Amino acid sequence: MLHLKEGDKAPVFKGKDQHGNTVSLKDFKGKKVVLYFYPRDMTPGCTAQACNLRDNYAVLTQKGFVVIGVSADTEKSHQKFTQKYDLPFILLADEDKKIVEQYGVYGEKKFMGRVFDGIHRTTFLINEKGIIDKIINKPNTKNHTAEILSC
Repeated sequence: MLHLKEGDKAPVFKGKDQHGNTVSLKDFKGKKVVLYFYPRDMTPGCTAQACNLRDNYAVLTQKGFVVIGVSADTEKSHQKFTQKYDLPFILLADEDKKIVEQYGVYGEKKFMGRVFDGIHRTTFLINEKGIIDKIINKPNTKNHTAEILSC
């Protein structure tokens, strides 16, 4: 796993969102970005996190943030997730795991005694110049917006 640090330049990514549009970090130059990585659509923790961001989306946008979620799910899965929970932000489908590997959030995990490779729940706060201001490891899914705003 690549280990990015606060103060590093954020790796430029490109991927397809839930609507099939190509999205790149370059598209948000001059804006603050909440780039959050999560394991899987429709799971309890990931749903709680997405809904917390949804419920506080107006506050985040007022503070100048663009919110982008990334998982290895398909565009179709993201579309269903977005529709079911009325999510107003971008979800990128990273099926080939290029973005998660660029950001160093894909690797060995342990859950219920099982060891497997997967996405580590991590959020990167990227400033207007494309620099990582803050990395939130293992964010609190139910209070993630508060964590972001306290940084």
